[in-house]
This record gives sequence, structure tokens and C-alpha cells, in this order.
Amino acid sequence: MDPILLGEILAGLMFFGIIGFLLLGFPVAFSLAGVSLGFGAIGMFFGVFDVSNFGSLPNRYIGFMTNEVLVAVPLFIFMGVMLERSQIAEQLLLTMGKLFGNLSGGLAISVIIVGALLAASTGVVGATVVTMGLISLPAMLRAGYDPKMATGVICASGTLGQIIPPSTVLIFMGDMLSGINAQVQMEKGNFAPTPVSVGDLFAGAILPGLMLVGLYLSYTIFRAYMNPTSMPATPVSAADRATLGRDVMTAMVPPLLLILAVLGSILGGIATATEAASVGAVGAMVLAALRWRLSFKVLHQTVIATATITSMVFVILLGAAVFSVVFRLMGGDNLVHEFLANLPGGTMTAVAVVMLIMFVLGFILDTFEIIFIVIPITAPVLLALDVDPVWLGVIVGVNLQTSFLTPPFGFALFYLRGVAPASLPTSAIYKGIIPFVFLQMIAIAILFAFPGIVTWLPRLIAG
Repeated sequence: MDPILLGEILAGLMFFGIIGFLLLGFPVAFSLAGVSLGFGAIGMFFGVFDVSNFGSLPNRYIGFMTNEVLVAVPLFIFMGVMLERSQIAEQLLLTMGKLFGNLSGGLAISVIIVGALLAASTGVVGATVVTMGLISLPAMLRAGYDPKMATGVICASGTLGQIIPPSTVLIFMGDMLSGINAQVQMEKGNFAPTPVSVGDLFAGAILPGLMLVGLYLSYTIFRAYMNPTSMPATPVSAADRATLGRDVMTAMVPPLLLILAVLGSILGGIATATEAASVGAVGAMVLAALRWRLSFKVLHQTVIATATITSMVFVILLGAAVFSVVFRLMGGDNLVHEFLANLPGGTMTAVAVVMLIMFVLGFILDTFEIIFIVIPITAPVLLALDVDPVWLGVIVGVNLQTSFLTPPFGFALFYLRGVAPASLPTSAIYKGIIPFVFLQMIAIAILFAFPGIVTWLPRLIAG
């Protein structure tokens, strides 16, 4: 058999082999590295892979550890965990509940607005879903809300941190797309390519994130109008109304100032994403101190949680590096290029097929697992077809937000199930997210039809 064809076949089998091991329950990082090493050995036996190709891995690992952009990841995670410990989310939820309680669907509207604010100030999906599940879900169920609507709003709003900056997913994607775009442009003869920064992706994600919030709010208001009994109003007491203005200012000003300090410094070109993340981490500690929540115990718990989450993500990244080397050098990238470039309908069809693959993988894989596997394989082909890297990164982020919601392995569903009352059936949680998954698909379709929603603000900032 032709060695090139054999290598491409082995690369394709390796991809499906990894998916199979993940479905069997093996850890992601070890599945990526272990299966790739096994297929690398098979490739060496058939002469389509050389053991010396693994020599590039140490440099890759050192590159990950010394990458200044990726330092922003643990800093943003630290900021999010510290804010969750300072109970800012609880104050926001209680205050917004008072503000909109007199409206039908007011509690659901409050959850969506708080989810957006927490996404822009923390970006930690698990903490957001758990906090809103502990505080808002009992209140909504006591008020007579449809359990499906209550759980769907909480899960969907909690995942907004995946697309609204500062998003750790966008940080990794920005770093990956920057390198891939530079390589693709140099292969085309452009030896001075325009860099793709994390700030560009943050700027590009702001309007799509707000659009998602608008879609959630529109759907909630429509449901409340069509069926008020499914989301009844919760009258606010006279005492709460008397202090409402002060409570709103106290609850909203601190996180808004933090958002302005972090995102404003990035978008204004004052600081890099890493520098802004350090400002956010310090700002989160200041807010915790002002609320008398900063202590050695809280700091210790925050550091441990940050180290745990960061280690989990970076171990997956190291395993994905092994997969990328074996897949590419056995000819898998040629296989993907031929498949996508020859699809009828051109570039947009190729992007749509990649989005569909990512959406399906979201049923069984986590967001980070998908981007570490799929982006290195497909992004070079799509960027070579002149897809805008910022638009690609943002639309992938919106798509992968659904991976937190789609069963059987939607983590937002697991987080909420863990804090929901035992009397609430799991089927209600699964059914509740269906409309919001459709809303995210509508958002993707809008971004396909109007790419300027993503690219307008980055180009405006760049002048």
C-alpha cells in the first residue's frame, strides 16, 4: 500500500480510537497521549512515522510553560474563584430578584442578567451554575416556576462565561490561532502576518455574548407573556423596595468596576491579557477584603482550586500535543485538508461541517478537550481558505458553549444536579436546556449570516 495513504488511514483510525477510549471512561489526557503513542508505534512498524519526530515534544512543553499569554489562565481562574468566595454572586442574585420580582418571569430575567455579569467578572462556569442553583433554584420553585424553565435558565446563563470575556477558552484559542495563522500566512508568502491576539478575540466576543444574552431574555419574556403561570411574579415587600436603590448600587458597582478595569485595559491597549488578569486577581482580593471575606483560609482554598483547575487543563494540553504531532506527521492534516477543501459549497460549507463535528463532539467531550483536538487539525485548513481567525475563534466559542448543556456529559447539568433538590427529576433538567441549545444554534446561524457582528469591534479598536 502507498505509505502516504497508509499514514492517512492510521491517522483517521487514531482519531476514532481516541473517541472510543473516551467513551469507555478513560481519562482524557492519558487517552490522547496513550493512543497517539500506540499509533505512533504502529506507524514506525509500517515505516510511516519516525521516532525522531517526538523530539519536538520537549520544546512544545517548554513553550507551554513559558508562554506569557497562557499565564493569564490561572490568574483569571484565581479571580473567578476568589469572587465566588466573596459571595458577590449571592448579593447580585438577591438584589436582582428584588428589582425584577414584581414582573412575570422576573426571577428568570434576574438569573440571566446576573449570569452575564458573573461571566464578565469571573468566567468560571462551575461556580456560577452552583451558586445560582443554590440561591435561585429554590426561590424559583417556591414561586411556582416550571422546573424545566427554571433549570434551563440557570444552566444556560451559567455557561455564558465560555464566550463573554474574560474567557479561558478564548485565551487558549487566541494563542493557538495566532501561531496557526502566522504559519499559514507565511506558507502563502506573507512573511509579516497580522498577529491574532487574545484581545482581538475578547473584542470580537463582546457583541455575540450580548446577543446571546438578548436571545435568552427575549425567549424568557416571550414565555412569561404567553404563559404567566409558568413563571409567576414574586411581589417585593415595602421594606425591600425602600432600600432597593442602595442595594442595586452596592451589588452592581464592585463587579462593574472590576469588569471595566480588566476588559477596559485590554480593549484600550493599556495592558495585555496577562497583565489585565493580574489586575483582576488583585481586584478580586480587594473586593473580598472590602466584604470582610478575605482570610488565610479563603486564600488557601482559592489557590488550591486554581491549581487544580489549571493543572487539569494543562495536562490535557500536554496530551493533545502528542496527538497533534503523531496525527500531523502521519499525514492526517493532508486528509483533513483534502476533505474540507473539496466539499461542495466552498469555505462556508467547510466551516459548517467543522461546527457540526464540534457540536456532536460536545455531547461526549469537554470544551477544552474539543479545542485541543479539533483546532490544530482543522484551523490550518480553514485559515488557508481565508476564514477570518477572529471570527473563527468566536464562532467556535459560541458553538462549544453547548458542550456544557448537551447530555449525557454536559457539565452544567451535572453541577446543577448536584445542588438541586432530590425531588426535582433529572429529566426536567435535561428537557429544560433544549430551548437554550436551539437559541445558541440560532446565534451561530446569525454569526454565519452577519460575520461583522464579530469582526466590527476588533477592527474599530485596531483603527
